[in-house]
Amino acid sequence: MSVLVGTCSWTDKTLIACKRFYPPGCSTAEARLRFYASRFPLVEVDSSYYAMPSVDNSMRWVERTPADFAFNIKAFRLLTNHPTQLVMLPKDIQEALAGMSKTRFYYRDLPQEVRVELWRRYREAVAPLKDAGKLRLVHFQFPPWVLRNRDGHDHVRHCVEMMEGHTVSVEFRNKVWFEGEHTASTLAFERELGVVHTVVDAPQGFSNSVPQVWEVTHPEFAYVRLHGRNAATWDVKGSTAASDRFNYDYPDGELAELATNIVKLAGVGIETHVVFNNNAEDQGQRNARSMMAELNRAGASTNAASTAS
Repeated sequence: MSVLVGTCSWTDKTLIACKRFYPPGCSTAEARLRFYASRFPLVEVDSSYYAMPSVDNSMRWVERTPADFAFNIKAFRLLTNHPTQLVMLPKDIQEALAGMSKTRFYYRDLPQEVRVELWRRYREAVAPLKDAGKLRLVHFQFPPWVLRNRDGHDHVRHCVEMMEGHTVSVEFRNKVWFEGEHTASTLAFERELGVVHTVVDAPQGFSNSVPQVWEVTHPEFAYVRLHGRNAATWDVKGSTAASDRFNYDYPDGELAELATNIVKLAGVGIETHVVFNNNAEDQGQRNARSMMAELNRAGASTNAASTAS
């Protein structure tokens, strides 16, 4: 029963500023990743959601982590149909789109040749991780306006097709995908595509939150993403929305409850990934360490030996 536990990113500003996770003198990008990888066996790269990843960074990440370290990498926002500003694209593509009237646009707004080129560059950027055997999942988090309808299904299918040869995980942000009888059809859709279903822990009662669905849709992997349960800030808007939304410190009781379900999920003999997306200061890292301890007590293997202080 293999469970890899980590966090979403290792470079959040408040994590570095709090000075509780990284030791004194650990002040470079290389030193921080090496230290993180000595404590956890897995990380999710979220910077690739905000800007296209690069070959150079992927090569550095390969060099700076142990041979058995695992990366999941989040898909670029434009590919999942989130609105994107022109300045977030590579400079030559910005120049090619200079005649567009919009400075903030969606995937559908792009010329076909630009779409094809973005996918090519994305695959090229993650290739060093894949070639090194360190890339486990490419994670697609779809926005609330990707609905359980023909257009929504078509776009999810398109993303999976464009990442052929990679293992894709899928996360939805609209409750309609898992309302009542729709749960079974959504899981069937994920199995048809051969993608990893993402078990989500997040505040409930919002149209842009989905319930925990503890199911497996892939023969090799399961994925659990823990966003915290801060209902007061989940639906906030504004420049600090992300940091507010995921500001949550899991108490021991909630971690123990989650660990029980994770053990059951992993019990079918697949590699199960658990990542903490709560991101105020060192919340994610502390909660991840506590989760590893919970899972070890339950008999799960978390590669804890390589993370000893």
